[in-house]
Order: sequence, then C-alpha cells, then structure tokens
Amino acid sequence: MRNIGIWLIRIALLLLLAGLFFGHLASESYRITEPKSGVMGFLSLRPLHVSSAYLGIITAGLGFLTLIIQKKRTSRFGTFLQYLHFTLWIIALTGIFYSYFTGDFGGREYWEFNPVWALPIFISFIVFLVFYIHQIGFKVKWPVYYWMWLTGLVFFIFTFIENYLWISPYFREHFIADMTIQWKVNGSLVGAINQIIYGVAFYLMEKISGDEKSSYQKLSFAMYFLGIFNLMFNWGHHIYLLPTEKFIHYIAYAVSMTEWIILIRIFYKWSKQIKENKQFYYFFPYRFLMAADYWVTINLSLALFMSIPAINLFTHGTHITVAHAMGTTIGINTMIIIAAAFYFIKPTFNNSKWKQFGTITFWVVQGTLFFFLSSLIGMGIHRALWQAGLANESFNKMSSSSGNWVLLFIIFGTILFLSMGTFIVYLFVKSWKKNKFDFPY
Repeated sequence: MRNIGIWLIRIALLLLLAGLFFGHLASESYRITEPKSGVMGFLSLRPLHVSSAYLGIITAGLGFLTLIIQKKRTSRFGTFLQYLHFTLWIIALTGIFYSYFTGDFGGREYWEFNPVWALPIFISFIVFLVFYIHQIGFKVKWPVYYWMWLTGLVFFIFTFIENYLWISPYFREHFIADMTIQWKVNGSLVGAINQIIYGVAFYLMEKISGDEKSSYQKLSFAMYFLGIFNLMFNWGHHIYLLPTEKFIHYIAYAVSMTEWIILIRIFYKWSKQIKENKQFYYFFPYRFLMAADYWVTINLSLALFMSIPAINLFTHGTHITVAHAMGTTIGINTMIIIAAAFYFIKPTFNNSKWKQFGTITFWVVQGTLFFFLSSLIGMGIHRALWQAGLANESFNKMSSSSGNWVLLFIIFGTILFLSMGTFIVYLFVKSWKKNKFDFPY
C-alpha cells in the first residue's frame, strides 16, 4: 500500500519529462517548411506534448495526496480502493498513448485520444474520491488544504462529465452550445486540478514553516472560497467571442477582476518573504515554492489583462494564450510538483559542487522560462496585429516575418527542456534509492 504513492510520482515525473521532450520536438516543427505526417508530425506531437504535461500534473497531484493520506487509516477496503485506482489509472494512460501512437484520435482539444479511454479516468477519480473520504473522515477539523483537495476531486468529476457531453447528438447538432461547453470545460478542469496542486503547496508551506495555525485561519478559507468562486464562474472569459448571453460575459469579467485580490495578497506576502528567503533559501522545496509564488504573480497579471474583453479580442487564438498556458503549467504547477518531490523524496547532495550545480540549474530554469514566455508573447503580439488588420500582409508572410521570435522560442525551449529535465531525471533516479518512504505527515 505504501508504495502506490511513490509509483504515481515516478510515473508523473516520466510524463513531465515526456511533455518537455515532445514539446521540444513540436517547437522544431515551426522551422520545417514541409509538414511531416505520422507520430513525428505536429498534429501528433501537439497532443502528445499537451497530454503528457497535463496528465503528469494530475498524476503528481494524486501521488502526493496518496502519500499524505495513506497513513491516516489502514484498512483492507482502503488498500483495495488504492490498488483499484492505480490499476484504472495505468489502463487509462496506456490506452491514451496507444491511441496517440497509432493515430486513433477522436476526442476534443486537450483530450484528443479515443473517448473510450476517458471511462477508466472517470471511474478512477470516483474511486479515488471514495478512498480520500475513507482515509480522512470527518471526525476532526479539516485544514484548508483538505477542503481544496476535496473540491478539486469533486469538481474534476463533475466537469469531466461535461467534457464528454459532445458525444450526445444533441450537443453536436447545436454548435454554439457545444463550443460554449467545451471552452468552459477546458478552464474548469484546469481550475479543479489547480485546487489539488495548490493544496499540496499549502501543505508544504505548513510543514516547512512548522506553522499549522495558518491552515485554519479565516483569511486562508476566504482565499479558498475566492478560488472556488473563480473555478465555478471564471471560465466565462474563455467565451467572449461566442454569441452567448451577455450577462455570462459580464459575470465572467467581474469574477476575473476579483483575482486582483489574490494578486494584492501575493504582493503583501512578498514583504514578509525577505526574511524567510534568508532562512529557508538553501532548502530546495522552499526554493521552488518561492519560484512558483513569483510565477503566480506574473501569470496572474497576464491572465487578468487577457480577461479584459477589449484586450481578449486581440489575444484570443494567439501565442499570448499559449504563453499563459505554459506559464501556468511550467511556472506554477511544475514548480510546485518539483518542490513536493524534493520534500518527499528528500535527495541529498553529496558535496558542495552538487549543491552549487543545483543552484545554478535552478536559476537557469527561472531565467530561461522568462525568456521562453517572452518569445511566445512576442509571437502573439505579432499575430494579434495581423488579426486586427493592422498589418497588411498574407498569413504566410506574417508567419515568416516572426522567424526571429520562433528562433528564440526554440532556443530557450531547448535550454528549458535540458535544465528542468535535469531536475526531473535527478528526482526520478533518487526515488529508486529510497528503501522506505516514511515521511513526516
């Protein structure tokens, strides 16, 4: 029973590494004038890249939850649920990548694989929800991250059902309703998974600082409810371009603006982090959490501007949206996952040279990610001006004139793949050198 959590984390690390690798191959296709077909073509590399990263984040979140709650209660029923979930998850992952490598597509954006493999995902989440409630129970007062994990699991299941409503002929026959649900689902599913990953971040901050009171404070729960509020309604800014009811757009815009509260809160915490940085900076879990905090601020700022209708009209469908997605996936979620992996696996650097190498690589990751996202924003601005009719040139000429941005995108993407991949490979190898995973829960 105890090994299931670490197995999920190992699989997650492999998926994240695969996501970086397929993303690197996909970026190279920007420089190829003759399109390739098959597995190495962009149409296959994009879903391989997106699904590897997305499923890696989900798997990591479930793995960390398993490690944290598995010792809360030991029973045959709990053990059965844990192994059943793991088996279903492996079946789903195997089927998904089999579907991609054999060209058996048929799904929608972010879930392009054959829809049949969605069934074990759906059932596995229901099993994991039962396992979670079975392990935690309701006899003690829950800290805020317990509620975040429960919210993430419940909303994922509910939204995942919405994600496959398109299978029904009714929705396929009503284009606007179909597109509205699909774009809504993409935002809500990310929000559900963020509840799980951010809950792990709250848990790590509590354990690193030793301050358990913060997880029960009213302010923490106020931020949690604000997060749920955004999870439930913030998706509306994804559908500004669809001819839906205007009140949906207005509500979405108002909800998006409440995120300024989160941004202000982050700035407030910065002033307190100066002393903490000196105390915990050497500690790699804290170092990556600190990086995630900074990337939350940067990415949230970009997201807020993108949610303004007048700006969204220009940015929609450009690489600015891709930069926002990459910033969330790499800058926030992956940073938290690496922090948690360092915390649970607890690798030790044998000498000062390895510590120095780790520090240098850490800063290479941060700097490269900044320039990587900047290149995407540059490509996005160039295309946004063309979409708005401010650049009188053909699409082919517009794409060709973005060559310098594309070159920077490939260069920094390659460096990011190598530097971040170094941490992932290191943690994966170290996870096999642990005989016991007896963590301080």
